[in-house]
Amino acid sequence: MPLLDQHGRTHDYLRISVTDRCNLRCLYCMGEEGIEQVAHRDILSYEEIAAVVRAGAELGISKIRLTGGEPLVRKNLKDLVGSIKAIPGITDLALTTNGILLSERAAELNKAGLDRVNISLDSLNPEVYHRTTRCGELSEVMAGIETALALKLQPVKINTVLMKGINETEVLDFIKLTLDQPLHVRFIEYMPIGDHDRQYRDHYLPLSYIEETAAGAGLPLTPAPLPGGAGPAEAYTVKDGKGTVGLIHPISRHFCDKCNRLRLTAEGNLKACLYWQDEYSVKAVINDHEALKALIVKVLSGKPVEHQMVADGSCGSVKPGAMRTMSKTGG
Repeated sequence: MPLLDQHGRTHDYLRISVTDRCNLRCLYCMGEEGIEQVAHRDILSYEEIAAVVRAGAELGISKIRLTGGEPLVRKNLKDLVGSIKAIPGITDLALTTNGILLSERAAELNKAGLDRVNISLDSLNPEVYHRTTRCGELSEVMAGIETALALKLQPVKINTVLMKGINETEVLDFIKLTLDQPLHVRFIEYMPIGDHDRQYRDHYLPLSYIEETAAGAGLPLTPAPLPGGAGPAEAYTVKDGKGTVGLIHPISRHFCDKCNRLRLTAEGNLKACLYWQDEYSVKAVINDHEALKALIVKVLSGKPVEHQMVADGSCGSVKPGAMRTMSKTGG
C-alpha cells in the first residue's frame, strides 16, 4: 500500500537532518554569527534515526536523504549509512553535503552503502565562493566532486542557488560543467527561509533567467529524462553534454502537487513540509514501533496542499518567528 496524504500524493521519500551544525555560513542559510545550536543530548542518536526509518519503510518509504546542517561534521556517519541501507524496503540512500569534507569521507560512506551525493556549490570563482560561504575554500569542494565521480556515486548532482548580484554571471560556467563530465547541475530559486534572511527580494531571480541565458549563448536547453533520484527538478541537456541541467522552481513554478517527501529534523521533529511550521516530535514514541508508524501517518494526514509561501499569497510573507532557518531543517 502506498503512503498517501489527504490530497492523494504518494510519499516514499524521507529527508533526515542528522545535525544542525555546519562548517560554512552561507548567506541564504544562516546569519554570519551562526545559529543557536541544539545540545548534543537533544539530537537524535543513530539508533533513534534508524527506528524512524524502519517505521517509515514499513509504510512505503523507500528513499532516504541525509542532510544537515552539514552531515559530514557528525562523527561516524558511516555507521548510520550502514544501518539504514540494511533496512528492508530502502532502495536509495543519498547525501546532501557542501563538499568540504567529502574527499576524505566519500570512500567509507560508499563502502557502507551510500548510493549518491548532491553537492551544494554556488560559485566557481574562489573569491565569490569564499565570500558567499563566509569561510569556505572552493578547492576542497572541487576535490570532493572529483572523488564522488571517481567512486561513481552517481548521479553526482550540483545544487546551485541562483542569486542576483552574486552568481548570475556564472550561469554559463555551471552549464558548461555538464558538457565534459557526467555532472548534473540543478539551479534552485532563492527561497526566503528563516528569520535571518532579509535580503530575499534583492537576490531573487526566477529560473527563466537560466533558460534565457543559455539560449542567448547558443546553448539552448533541451528537455531530458531525470538523471535519477526523488527530487523535483525539470531536467534538460545541452548539445553533446554528458550531464544535465536541472531547474527547481519552489517559487515561480512550485511543485507542491508532486511533493513526495517528509522531513525529520536533527532533534527529532517530523515535518510534512519545508515551508510550513507544523512539526511533531518522535521522541515520546521512539521505542514503540507501531506508535511511530501511527505518528508518521498522523503527520502526513495534516500536510497542506501547498507550501506557506503559496498559501500566504506572496513570497516571503511568513511572520517573523514562524520559520526555522534552512540549516535547522535540512535542505
